[in-house]
Amino acid sequence: MDLPTYEPPAEPDRTPRPNPIIDTPATVDACTRDYENAARVRAELDKQQRN
Repeated sequence: MDLPTYEPPAEPDRTPRPNPIIDTPATVDACTRDYENAARVRAELDKQQRN
């Protein structure tokens, strides 16, 4: 009688990849754009915290 053999799962790929958040320089224009884009989110959080 043959016994089943254990096949370990393949190792995940742990190769470092570039991170666009860290690799992008923080500029005044980029920060201003991010702040303006998040206005809706800040308003929603404020509304939720008041309830």
